[in-house]
Amino acid sequence: MVAGTQSGKTSFGPFWLYREIQQAGPGDYLVVTPTFQLLERKALPELKRLFERQLRLGRYVASPSRRFEFSAEGSRKCFGSYDPDTPTTVWFGYAEDPESLESMTAKAAWLDEAGQRKFKLQSWEAVLRRLSLSRGRALLTTTPYDVGWLKQQLYDPWRAVGGAHPEIDWVNFDSTQNPLFPQAEWERAKATLPRWKFDLFYRGLLVRPAGLIYDSFRDELQPHGHLCGRFPIPADWKRLLGLDFGQVNMAAGFYAQHPESKVLYLYRTYHTGGRSVEKHVEALLRGEPGIPSAVGGATSEDEWRRKFAAAGLPVTQPSISEVEVGIDSVYAAHAEGQIIVFADLMEYREQKVTYSRELDLNQEPTEKIADKHTFHLMDAERYLISHLRKGPRPGGFSLVGKARPS
Repeated sequence: MVAGTQSGKTSFGPFWLYREIQQAGPGDYLVVTPTFQLLERKALPELKRLFERQLRLGRYVASPSRRFEFSAEGSRKCFGSYDPDTPTTVWFGYAEDPESLESMTAKAAWLDEAGQRKFKLQSWEAVLRRLSLSRGRALLTTTPYDVGWLKQQLYDPWRAVGGAHPEIDWVNFDSTQNPLFPQAEWERAKATLPRWKFDLFYRGLLVRPAGLIYDSFRDELQPHGHLCGRFPIPADWKRLLGLDFGQVNMAAGFYAQHPESKVLYLYRTYHTGGRSVEKHVEALLRGEPGIPSAVGGATSEDEWRRKFAAAGLPVTQPSISEVEVGIDSVYAAHAEGQIIVFADLMEYREQKVTYSRELDLNQEPTEKIADKHTFHLMDAERYLISHLRKGPRPGGFSLVGKARPS
């Protein structure tokens, strides 16, 4: 359910969840918001209003784990009977930390404001894993703050079959579908806001927001976009690796270069933490036909490069150190069709279409990158591509020519 601001979408969530609980029976259920702060402001008050005050199904418990526990009376009211060996609990999680969603099996899940940037793709995947055993359903209620995984995972498959998808339904409506929403406020927003912002926040439409850094990247399949289906890469294609070092977030992108067109095909990504350098190198090289030509790290990260070389993976320091020059290099490579991405690399695709600049009070992009510390795959790519191209100008490296159908 993707709708405009103040349209009433959050108010619908508890009613949907109550119906799912009645149909699926006793057990565990899940409510997820981007942050606990947002949970306490919106989703939790709506759920408590219906479950606790109106239906009197049980009580909300804030510590040590946030949850709503059905009482014996509430269970009888919901199911017609009560089994103390099978309690019913609604658990609350937050998507900013995907690991907080990994410890239960749920029968249904309500995800509020899942279109916010802090609601990560990994969190959506974690929710699906929690629902997999019971084949439970999920409801997402949100305003489309970004056009990332929400579009890639749900809207695009639904649209591709003309809305007749067997597992996905996309419900869209604007703010005025709430009968209490003032028409004067609608007209004010329409007259004063940039069109992209009005369409996103008041009409619930998936449009590209201002400030998107890589608007030269088209998240569509060839020939119109920069995606392709997965295919076996010939053994004689040169393999290249971009690396972004980090103790918690070690990120890498693997590219294969077409020997004639010189186009790079991104065929694999790597993003994990909590491993020794030796374990990282072992995982990075696993399945590769040889040792790829690796580039990565900031100018100050010689110690990382030394440790990687000692573990068997030499890494070259990028020749371009300025972030903006590196971004220009990647932007130009997309514009010239020199990077093609395997379509199943969802984390890369999500980062690519949400990597953006902060906006000023006039809704104009600034130089500051929003949440820069979270886009590790973008940094890994920037190190490699800017090094190969020696900057944003074409011709510095043999990355020339358009992508060929594969």
